[in-house]
Amino acid sequence: MYRTPLNAGELEKIKREFESHYSRPAEILTAAPGRVNLMGEHIDYNDGFVLPMAVNRYVVIAGARATESLSGRCYSIDLGKQISIPLHQQLTSIRSDVEKAGEKDPSKWGQYLRGVIAGFQQLGVEVPGFDLVIRSTVPIGGGISSSAALTVALATFLESLTETDLEPVQKALLCQSAEHRFANVPCGIMDQFSSVMGTPDELMLIDCRSQDVKLVPFDDQTISVLVINSNVKHDHASGQYAQRRRECEAALAKLNHSCWRDVTSETLNSSRSKLSPIEFRRARHVVEETGRTLATADSFVAGRWSNVGELMYASHESLRDNFEVSTAELDLLVDLAREYADQDSDRGDSDQPIFGARMTGGGFGGCVVVLLKSNQVQSFSNFAAKKYESCTGIQPELFSSRPARGAHVIVNHKT
Repeated sequence: MYRTPLNAGELEKIKREFESHYSRPAEILTAAPGRVNLMGEHIDYNDGFVLPMAVNRYVVIAGARATESLSGRCYSIDLGKQISIPLHQQLTSIRSDVEKAGEKDPSKWGQYLRGVIAGFQQLGVEVPGFDLVIRSTVPIGGGISSSAALTVALATFLESLTETDLEPVQKALLCQSAEHRFANVPCGIMDQFSSVMGTPDELMLIDCRSQDVKLVPFDDQTISVLVINSNVKHDHASGQYAQRRRECEAALAKLNHSCWRDVTSETLNSSRSKLSPIEFRRARHVVEETGRTLATADSFVAGRWSNVGELMYASHESLRDNFEVSTAELDLLVDLAREYADQDSDRGDSDQPIFGARMTGGGFGGCVVVLLKSNQVQSFSNFAAKKYESCTGIQPELFSSRPARGAHVIVNHKT
């Protein structure tokens, strides 16, 4: 048993579920976290900088090799559903694989799993038959990368099952490709990099052009990150996410540049007539958000929490007005953070209870992330939950997190 931040009781439940479902003990347990992004939204696919951290919400997989099967049987505890993935042939695309397997209604989560298996097959790794169960504490559709946690947890499981060692970047890119090719989600690299490489008490400043990762210390225990799930669901594959990406690509082409990092605010403003109003707003967000991300990383290093908070609020306003991916519910949660912080406007900076808030993730629902004093987490959580439910009729889900450990093997008893 390796050290893991996961609850021992929960792990025992997962192992018992595997034994109940497959009538034998699990050999391998792996886990991969979700993430929140503190700055740099919709920037990873635009070659900018992002500043995420892994959170202490995980997808856990318990599994074992199947000696008499040429398929991967995958049971989701949370959904109460099972799929079977044929492994005797190369997985190439969802449509063709589903037709070959005779499935009429392929599950979305099954598409992510198929994509990861296909990635191993393309590397020349023979994936044997296996059985597994999946348990997730990452909110699905909450904008904190439940899909990346799922793919990375499976990739980590398959590494152990096949005795394959992938480099961290290689594993992250394999999981990104699974989303692109099999789930039709044109995501950037941030989610998978965060889930693979998360480090306790460190943020990750990811250069999405070079794919370099710089660790940014966040070890001040008096400051916490609170995640509030609006419980308004979204689906990036519905087209809105892809549409924003196309709009950014169109704007960059009209500016006659091949990379957003070469576009300054001055360049953008002087070329405004080349862009449609929508393209200009999208471009303005990309250029300014990249600058905000670097400034936020510097402020974390220096412990300038008020500066971080101001940048978070500015980022949310840009995501709301320029990128148009926020919702009324997300805006309300950010306003509640402001309201709570302003209850005593005469307090000094050292007594400031909340520093900033912003939506996190792709948008169209999902979560808000709040930077606040650790001793204010419970009080503000009660305040925000009560007011949010009163205004919307929806119960939010709230949890605080320190930067958490990335993907890891918990148990490997494979013989």
